[in-house]
Amino acid sequence: MVDSEVDSCYIPMAMQKKSASWLSHFGQQFVRELRWLAPGLGVKRWLLVILIGAMLIGLGFAVLVLDVYRSAPETWWLPVLSYLSLRFLERPLRAVIFGGFGLVCILFGTYKLNRALLRPYMTPGKPVLDAVSAYRKKERGPRIVVIGGGTGLSALLRGLKNHTNNLTAVVTVADDGGSSGELRRNMGVLPPGDIRNCLTALSNDEAMLTQIFQYRFGEGAGLNGHTLGNLFITALADITGSFEEAVAESGRVLAVQGRVLPSTLHDVRLVADKTTNHNQSDIRVSGESNIPLIEGRITRVWLEPDNPLAYPPSVQAILNADLIIVGPGSLFTSILPNLLVPDLSEAIKASRATKFYICNVATQSGETDGFTTADHIRTIEKHLNQRIFDLVICNQKQDIDLPEGVDWVRIDEKLGEEYSTYSSDLVDPQNPWRHDSGRLAQVIMDLFYERTGPLINKETVQ
Repeated sequence: MVDSEVDSCYIPMAMQKKSASWLSHFGQQFVRELRWLAPGLGVKRWLLVILIGAMLIGLGFAVLVLDVYRSAPETWWLPVLSYLSLRFLERPLRAVIFGGFGLVCILFGTYKLNRALLRPYMTPGKPVLDAVSAYRKKERGPRIVVIGGGTGLSALLRGLKNHTNNLTAVVTVADDGGSSGELRRNMGVLPPGDIRNCLTALSNDEAMLTQIFQYRFGEGAGLNGHTLGNLFITALADITGSFEEAVAESGRVLAVQGRVLPSTLHDVRLVADKTTNHNQSDIRVSGESNIPLIEGRITRVWLEPDNPLAYPPSVQAILNADLIIVGPGSLFTSILPNLLVPDLSEAIKASRATKFYICNVATQSGETDGFTTADHIRTIEKHLNQRIFDLVICNQKQDIDLPEGVDWVRIDEKLGEEYSTYSSDLVDPQNPWRHDSGRLAQVIMDLFYERTGPLINKETVQ
């Protein structure tokens, strides 16, 4: 008897808990759905258009029904129509009931329609609202131009693409080694290697398609170690008749958010003077891939021909940029070949954008042995004959063992007296001689917004 009384007490309590849990879940779901009305998503304006359209349709239908109702003779369906129109209630209450029910139908139908249309393009497990919010935020991001080449540039792009869609990578075409060099010599195309790396870094889906694009055939396969991406770009260049169109089409295949542009369309070769350690005489080295192989310190580099025309869209991107980033990357063989294109260097000097220099984490054998942060900056300014950087970003974590022949790029004690500098832990724990993409990108965006404040481009916050 006691047990039955206790059970009878538990049942209402369980029902109350279940009811409270259901109400709590409904409230949380309702609050989540209200996030669709948050500023900046670009949703409210179109929802208002839908509501106005539905209201006009409703008014037109109401006028037609009212005309029929007033002019129709006495029939059996008039009382039914009167009952369905809730004539037994006050008009304000009827307006609220019909309007509220119609609003719920419009919102629910719009929500389900959007989910059905967006489903093929959504990442599994990622809510639609989060995807739309992130896209809109990146769409309004600053216009950033990154200048360089090699693995440093692609690593930086991989981090920056999470902050803005308005990214442009200006890439060197002086590469003459490996697969790119062989295609350049045999097929007469510009070297696609660095451009391929940047395209894959900017791809929205760096999974299977990107891995395929980066796949390198073995030497025994008869393809001489070429990557599939290099062959793909070369084939497109032959089909479309232009290298720049091949790069653009490759970007569409990889669903790239941003642009990858060559610094010039001329067939340029990088040449360097190196001072040997033994007899202090200058040796002239021709070819980007040969420069690091010769022992000695580089005194200067230049392009042959020495006055190539810049690719016009690259110049335009620099002039329209909010932020210009030089580096990271091989100082003499990836960064300077871009800056030695006269029109590009003049565009950088003329641009009103904020200009950052990202100093390398570690030295590069045969190229920047023993270089400090100040050596990197002064080398660039020596070749450009002008001071251009507003801020220098350096890595300060230098307590990890590096491979033999590689050393940290040390921060000069007096560097802060000459330049605005910022140093932080920027290394990749897995590869400490390289930057961590996410950390570096976050530092860049924080420093940029600290100087300029959030930018509002074409779209204004609703």
